[in-house]
Amino acid sequence: MCSMLYIETADRPGLLLEVIKIITDVNVDVESAEIDTEGLVAKDKFHVSYRGAKLNSSLSQVLVNCLRYYLRRPETDEDSY
Repeated sequence: MCSMLYIETADRPGLLLEVIKIITDVNVDVESAEIDTEGLVAKDKFHVSYRGAKLNSSLSQVLVNCLRYYLRRPETDEDSY
C-alpha cells in the first residue's frame, strides 16, 4: 500500500533531487513517481510508503511541512549579485 504525494511548484534546476532527498530524510520510501513539467511548473506525483505501508497522518504532516519549508524558500539567481 502506498500514499500519493502530489507536488506542483515552480520548476528549477535540482528540484527533483532535493524533493527526493527530503522524502528519504524522513525515512519515507518512494515506490514510483510520475514526473512532469508544463512550462515553468513542475507537476510531480510520488507513490510513497513507510515500511511498506501507507503514511499515517502524523508522518504525512511531517513530510508536507518539510516540503513546504523547502519549496517556499526564496531562490537567489546567480545573476542577481
